[in-house]
Amino acid sequence: MKKKQNTLKDLTPLELEDKLQSERDTLGKLRFNHAVSPVESPAQLRSARKNVARILTEMRRREIANTAQA
Repeated sequence: MKKKQNTLKDLTPLELEDKLQSERDTLGKLRFNHAVSPVESPAQLRSARKNVARILTEMRRREIANTAQA
């Protein structure tokens, strides 16, 4: 889990937004496919949701850090 945080910290804000959009698209596709026919591994859904949450958390952490410096 540490590995994810370190890689997210190295990304620029624009890259984070792109990654967030990509992860949200992936999550949407997984949800749609799961509604049509059950996904082989429900852990994929959980993992995608957690990836989105990690990215949002990093973006919020940066936002708080920027306001604290000002």
